[in-house]
Amino acid sequence: MPRAGLSRDAVVDIGIRLVDETPDGFARLSLAAVAAAAGVAVPSLYKHVGSLADLRQGVALVALRELGRRSAAATVGRSGAEAIRSLGHAVRGFAREHPGLYAATQVAPEADGEAGAAVRLAAADTVEVISAVLGGAGVPEDRLIDTIRVVRSAVHGFAVLESGGGFGLPDDLDRSFDALLDVLVAGVLAVAR
Repeated sequence: MPRAGLSRDAVVDIGIRLVDETPDGFARLSLAAVAAAAGVAVPSLYKHVGSLADLRQGVALVALRELGRRSAAATVGRSGAEAIRSLGHAVRGFAREHPGLYAATQVAPEADGEAGAAVRLAAADTVEVISAVLGGAGVPEDRLIDTIRVVRSAVHGFAVLESGGGFGLPDDLDRSFDALLDVLVAGVLAVAR
């Protein structure tokens, strides 16, 4: 009999809370930590999640959906340079507010079946927002995948360095991020020509 008040959603919510405590929280997520936070023994969790991989899929699904929602909200009604900048700020903002959840968005789905399909769909939806922004900026179809990878890599690299304390100089990080976006916008618009 499952513990009163404990469900799959409750277990995933505990995982989300634990993951978001540190930038490396997703990598350190364990069933033991979730069980301790829930006040149950580890075997009790198996009534709600099948494994650590299943729990990680649940956390990743929530993270990807939220990142996709924020990215879409930030870019709707915008185009060109404005949309690219808004997208960059949305991703960075999510990474700053939820470093562990952001890390969960970077992990490829591990499972087959319904859980893996849901994560793959959420990941595809998030990439589709980026694709729409870049396509709207005029990036041709044959250059779209490369340009998506460039934009994701640049914004991700900045977000990871920032969350990990990799920028030790006292210079303004917001100004540096805007400079990164300037370079990305110029590069995307050059590809679009």
